[in-house]
Amino acid sequence: MRRLTIRYGDAPSQYGHLYLPDHPSTGSVPLVVLVHGGYWTTEFGLIIETAIARDLAGRGAVVWNVEYRRVGEPGGGWPRTGLDVVAALRALDGPVRAALSAELAGVIAWDRIDVVGHSAGGQLALWAVSRLAADDARSQFTVATVVAQSAALDLEAAGVAGRPSVRALLGVNVHTAPQRYRDASPVCLPVLAAHVVVLHGALDTSIPPSVSRDYVDRVGARGQSVEYVEVPGEGHDAFVTPDSLAHRATVRALGL
Repeated sequence: MRRLTIRYGDAPSQYGHLYLPDHPSTGSVPLVVLVHGGYWTTEFGLIIETAIARDLAGRGAVVWNVEYRRVGEPGGGWPRTGLDVVAALRALDGPVRAALSAELAGVIAWDRIDVVGHSAGGQLALWAVSRLAADDARSQFTVATVVAQSAALDLEAAGVAGRPSVRALLGVNVHTAPQRYRDASPVCLPVLAAHVVVLHGALDTSIPPSVSRDYVDRVGARGQSVEYVEVPGEGHDAFVTPDSLAHRATVRALGL
């Protein structure tokens, strides 16, 4: 497979790695966007998804593994971190598509793009897909599925619980600006046209499975197309390990 580094903005962290499979899937070729987690901070970067990206490309998908400005670097923090992920998605209509061969661009399933986000990346993926749909500009692609892996789905509750990473991202105390927390919380987003698959490790101690179950109950009651899959015997970081049950559950959700 080939890996291309593509920029979607001028800041150092506004780039991504595009993986091109040696043997694309027959028929329509899937395109998967990966949004890494890591508490929204510079302690973690897109390389934590490298092994997953390579595995998905090995299954015949084109994979766009994106970086974004995080807390601890210029421009990081809310809402710029989220807006970077929106811009990375928009790059599918720009530098990403331009980097593809005409033959490959012609067979990608642009009407069935999948977006996968792990942990903090799950919050960013859902928020960015919602923001993209709300913007006036029309995209030449459609996000069909969002896979949220052990994701931060209720930032208001996390803020009330005193999670320092959420406070650092939002830049203000939840009691001072509760609406700011709600606006960033996937559980408070409008219903998405995309189907949402919520995966969670049963042994997760970083974000408990109850967060995902509560999200599914609340957004499902509002009409969101959503499903919940709990992965037995594994914890939070299993989703970035290619030989895990969590990754197999992701592959099934993506139809690969």
